Amino acid sequence: MLKKLLITGAISALMSGTAFAQDVTLRLAHFAAEAHPGHIAAQAFAKAVSERTDGAVAVELFPANQLGSPPEQLEQTVLGAIEMNLPTQGALDKYEKAFGTVMTPFAFSSYEEAHAILDGPFMDWAAPKLEEQGLVMLSNWEYGFRNITNSVRLINAPSDVEGLKLRTPSELQIVAAMEGLGAATTQIAFPELPNALNQGVVDGQENPIGVIYHFKLNDFQTNLAVTRHVYNSMVHVINKDVFDALTPEQQTILREESKRAGDMMRAAVIAQEEDEIAALEAAGMAVTRPDLAPFAALMGPARARVAEFSGQENMDTFLSFLK
Repeated sequence: MLKKLLITGAISALMSGTAFAQDVTLRLAHFAAEAHPGHIAAQAFAKAVSERTDGAVAVELFPANQLGSPPEQLEQTVLGAIEMNLPTQGALDKYEKAFGTVMTPFAFSSYEEAHAILDGPFMDWAAPKLEEQGLVMLSNWEYGFRNITNSVRLINAPSDVEGLKLRTPSELQIVAAMEGLGAATTQIAFPELPNALNQGVVDGQENPIGVIYHFKLNDFQTNLAVTRHVYNSMVHVINKDVFDALTPEQQTILREESKRAGDMMRAAVIAQEEDEIAALEAAGMAVTRPDLAPFAALMGPARARVAEFSGQENMDTFLSFLK
């Protein structure tokens, strides 16, 4: 009897065009703190998807690395153990090298430029490549331009970075940028960063303003330099097999609400950034805004390393979008 029911259910699903025509729960895991705009956007996405599908598609959220480190979460999404994820390009480039080009040091001069390129020619070019790796790219969200903090000295010129011991994530683009400025880099997992700063294992680190603010890194750092050396963003992805099993209407809803949530996050990150810098300054951080041209002028070797990692053909394609 059970076998008959299973077969009947499978036939019904096939007749409807998808195994997920009925109710389905999609887990969305990410690394942002619960108060960060990334999680707030994820909450808005989940609510809108549930409302527009009359509850047929539920989205369960797992913020702040609850389901593992960012690389582990992404790997589970590729394998289908987690349905959706919000990795950065620096995580995605382990699966598709084209994404590595986005984090080329000093590639973008503004948020507006980054958004226009990533939503336009870059997505048209890179999204099909990512599908070959088992992931559907729903939309670009935000993370931000990265900036340096330390507790040794103010940074007003590239020479002020020389000799600093800086924690970076494992992304080659960020390592290359910091080493191009003369820093010594150490790769430390983010959850271990506060302790490493507190114990003096490293002098400083680099991250978007929102991360520095929401994770209260100013508790361990005295100086912030607004260097904007690398831009990257969260990218909303879903396992391709899971996406293909949804109805066309459900797929459209996911794409539309992902874009809406990403735009909301972008607006929030940009609007809050100056307020967060002011709050960090009010809490005791010394903030500098150096001329970035001398920093960018030193990035030739770093960009060459990014091109070698991403592939020169990929780099040439990406650079053509910047012209």
